[in-house]
Amino acid sequence: MQLGSSYRTAFAGPARRAQILTRRAPSSQLLRPATLTPRWNSSTAGEHPSRPSSGSNRRIMLAFAAGSILSGAVAYYAASQGIADAERNRASAELNNQYGSPEDFKRAIGELRAAFEDEDAVTTDAAHLEEHGFSENDYHPGSWPSVVVYPASTEDVVKVVKTAVNYRMPVIPYSGATSLEGHFRAPSVGGICVDMSKMDRIIEIHEADSDVICQPGIRWMDLNETLKKKGIPLFFPLDPAPGATIGGMLSTGCSGTNAVRYGTAKAEWFLNATVVLPSGEVIKTRRRARKSSAGFDTTKLFIGAEGTLGIVTEVTLRLAPLLPTNVAVVQFPDVRKATEAVIEIVNSGVGIQCVELCDDQFMRATNIYGMSSRKWPEKDSLFFKFQGPTPRALQETADVVQKIAKKHGGTGFALARDEKEANDLWMDRKNALYSSLAILPGARGWSTDVCVPPSRLPDLVYATKEDLEAHGIVNTIVGHVGDGNFHALLLFQNEEELQRAHDAVGRMVKRAIALDGTCTGEHGVGIGKREYLYEELGEGTVELMKTIKRAMDPLNLFNPGKLYPDRPKETKERA
Repeated sequence: MQLGSSYRTAFAGPARRAQILTRRAPSSQLLRPATLTPRWNSSTAGEHPSRPSSGSNRRIMLAFAAGSILSGAVAYYAASQGIADAERNRASAELNNQYGSPEDFKRAIGELRAAFEDEDAVTTDAAHLEEHGFSENDYHPGSWPSVVVYPASTEDVVKVVKTAVNYRMPVIPYSGATSLEGHFRAPSVGGICVDMSKMDRIIEIHEADSDVICQPGIRWMDLNETLKKKGIPLFFPLDPAPGATIGGMLSTGCSGTNAVRYGTAKAEWFLNATVVLPSGEVIKTRRRARKSSAGFDTTKLFIGAEGTLGIVTEVTLRLAPLLPTNVAVVQFPDVRKATEAVIEIVNSGVGIQCVELCDDQFMRATNIYGMSSRKWPEKDSLFFKFQGPTPRALQETADVVQKIAKKHGGTGFALARDEKEANDLWMDRKNALYSSLAILPGARGWSTDVCVPPSRLPDLVYATKEDLEAHGIVNTIVGHVGDGNFHALLLFQNEEELQRAHDAVGRMVKRAIALDGTCTGEHGVGIGKREYLYEELGEGTVELMKTIKRAMDPLNLFNPGKLYPDRPKETKERA
């Protein structure tokens, strides 16, 4: 907390000096009552007041002007010094990177073993460490933690955090391991990996209130399946990767194919959270009411913070009515025509739950993969999921979509005739990874995402496809076109091709930011996208994020090395 205190002092100190100095300097407010008024009112009754000479007048006015200039100069100097001091303080107050020694870490592990009765709750087994320090889903360097702990309660997490603070040991939260940007890599010194998989219970279901209280380790698909089995016609609509857990979804600010209808994790789907802070204190961000105006929304402080500000141990989720759906697919001459159709369709207000853009290469890959129930035209295509309370509502939506699609050059409109066919059609979209890998046998894929305003998506897609073709990178593109978010899978077979893919991702991100977009629509920042935040958000916003981080986690123990970028070299030199 000392860092946060000194940061505030950088502003308060000079401002206080300015107050003192300005108070001592003469000003018009001080001169008039102190010198002019008594002199003009000094005559006794029956006497004419004496007038000052013209020379005296000039001296008074000169004194007045000099006082005003001095006062302004002092205030300006003090204010300027305050800003300069703040900038110097901010430049020198990067996040802490000094941690305990190897001997400290050994003592911490021993203390953790003693604190947990279950001997399997704390492990240094090499297989466990590797699993928690490496991912097949991304291409960031592996880095093992020193120990893995499996808490079963909020109290267990508090034990871990207090031990970490005592021994200055980093803490890395771990959930479903589906992240793509290295979110759960340990720092080079090691640390405590806190695996939340044992905290996967549903605590309470409030059907009448359309909410559920659960632990962070439960997978969203398991939650929805439980609701279905209980006959509760509600579901949690955020739908990222199938193995994603609620805690990881909150921490990365996730979304998915349903975002065009239900928004993202940063909407009101997380009503509150119980969080263990880096100090070991436990807070609950708010109560269970559907809405609240009581202060700012501290729940959102942790959404997208990627485990750097606290470890979530319990969450209240808002649920949505589970409505009937149907699926349709239509082909277009190009991405621009498809995007224009989507914009008009979404703005028409019909019941669209999902709308996915799949480029011609993806459709080709689906045919090669051979798991589809049909042979697709290899053209840029849109996959729609309609939503409505009745079959008639679904049909009316389909009619509107077909009409608008035809207006924009859409052909081959195919509407599922029953639930099985709808599931088969949608599965072709959900098989994106495996279908895409079929284009280049033996290849691996680098998956990345960016997001722009929907109307700018064609510009981004065309420029990206041209770039990838020019560099000989085999790829497929799929996108949540209704909200301008698209994913590219770049295929490679060797280290040289991997480097080309890495460089192409950087160019794609720069392109998206130039179009008033973001480096990541839903994958999060982690290690992989940190370097772009200064360009996207601006120095002031990034430094504000760091100020919050320093205030809450002055030792920088929680998931260090993620989210917060290092200051660019030119910024450091300027400071």
